[in-house]
Amino acid sequence: MHRGYLSIILHAHLPFVRHPEHARFLEEDWLYEAISETYIPLLALFDKLAEDGVPFKITMSITPPLCEMLTDELLMSRYLRHVEALIELSGKEVIRHRAHPEFEESAHLYLRHYSKARSLLLDTYKCNLLQGFRRLQEAGYLDILTCGASHAFIPLISREEAKRAQILIACRNYNKHFGKSPTGIWLPECGYVPGDDRQMKEAGLTYFIIDSHGIVYGAPRPRYGIFAPILTDHGLAAFARDVESSRQVWSASEGYPGDPEYREFYRDLGYDADYDYIQPYLHPDGIRRNIGIKYHRVSGRADLDKKELYVPRRAAERVIIHAGNFMFNRELQIEYLADLLERKPIVVSAFDAELFGHWWFEGPQFLDSLIRKIASEQDRISLINPSGYLSEDTGIQQVAPSMSTWGAGGYNRVWLNGGNEWIYRHQHIAEERMVELANSFPAASGTLERALNQAARELLLAESSDWAFIMTTGTTVPYAQKRFKDHIHRFTRIYEGIIKNDLDLQWLADVESKDNIFQEIDYEAYRTL
Repeated sequence: MHRGYLSIILHAHLPFVRHPEHARFLEEDWLYEAISETYIPLLALFDKLAEDGVPFKITMSITPPLCEMLTDELLMSRYLRHVEALIELSGKEVIRHRAHPEFEESAHLYLRHYSKARSLLLDTYKCNLLQGFRRLQEAGYLDILTCGASHAFIPLISREEAKRAQILIACRNYNKHFGKSPTGIWLPECGYVPGDDRQMKEAGLTYFIIDSHGIVYGAPRPRYGIFAPILTDHGLAAFARDVESSRQVWSASEGYPGDPEYREFYRDLGYDADYDYIQPYLHPDGIRRNIGIKYHRVSGRADLDKKELYVPRRAAERVIIHAGNFMFNRELQIEYLADLLERKPIVVSAFDAELFGHWWFEGPQFLDSLIRKIASEQDRISLINPSGYLSEDTGIQQVAPSMSTWGAGGYNRVWLNGGNEWIYRHQHIAEERMVELANSFPAASGTLERALNQAARELLLAESSDWAFIMTTGTTVPYAQKRFKDHIHRFTRIYEGIIKNDLDLQWLADVESKDNIFQEIDYEAYRTL
């Protein structure tokens, strides 16, 4: 008889990056890399577990921007072009390393990896990965969460109407892709401030995920800590992320990904190969970048030039050891908690989905081994989804969660600091104006409705938490700044065109073709109730 539950939650998100005005656009590679390295491997892993009759429950948030990109015909056609180039390069690598057995195993691995990604996308999933995830949800293996419409950092949105719109538009988009209403939500960046549960409740949601200190510092003090959900003032259940189990996996210094046998992310063929050989597979600017073919392992050295060669078989052996270690630690943790709390605890292990496969190449193998071990090698813990836990347990304590995020420091400083604070005065004016438009033009139709809907899209895209995050971390900062400014500029031009009754319809059509997210959008989500 199991003593408690483990809930594995994977948060899958990328910002909406789509540039039809360019034949090739560098930042679109974020999506293409994640498809090959994370989304297809995870989907194939879950399908194989189901085919083998392995019982499992996994929870996964797939954010609305990611849903929209994974079903976009232009982006999927560009992904196929991207992966076909990698298959060609991998084939050349197999030939090039026939006389180098120390490289040959990895070269064959990449050829199989990219060939399988293309085959699964075209033949199995018919260029729509969401249908694969949807089938897994309908079969009871997967519980898919929604998120904020554009992954906006909700605590720093100025108007309640704009917060509500983020939730309502996300729920409608979820219904479009998955054929039902969502029951749970991953709050973007786990960002929560007291009162935000009201908008979630009004949208029909029943639970959300919060960081551990959001519950630990709640009032009154939670009786079971973070190992049972709490009920907010507006009647939503909140589940807290368990830091101990999460750190064991995601931490590069303390966790499994830092093991010397695993593949090194930062050393790549794009830098190692002869330039004339690799140049056809780079972007048109010709600058060396990561390609996705990597021949070296972590090997404990800080100097990339001194990294030792990757041996896939040895990494696979290490995966089995680490999966067993993780399961053993969760057994001990849950045994201890069950005795202490005198009830079945739930341990919520939450991660960015992109950790598995993209950042940690062996991550999907780890999940596969872990799930199979839990199903066949022990009887003390059981995998469960938050929705399943709620259906089994009715004794939930009412607690008001505190403000919290899962960012560095636990609060707002990742998204509000000296490097990005300037964006919010523009964002907040746009939020005020969007509410003004929605209240001033109810039940609009024709060209006016088109313009109002596009204004809503531009505001949502400007609100994405990714732009402030990138400005803080210092990666591709010019792109993040330009994206924010472009969306605010487009919103402002639409706003002024509506107010002055002077819309440039040719320009509007061009903007609609570029920022085509949320075709089902209804600007009236911003109306004041």
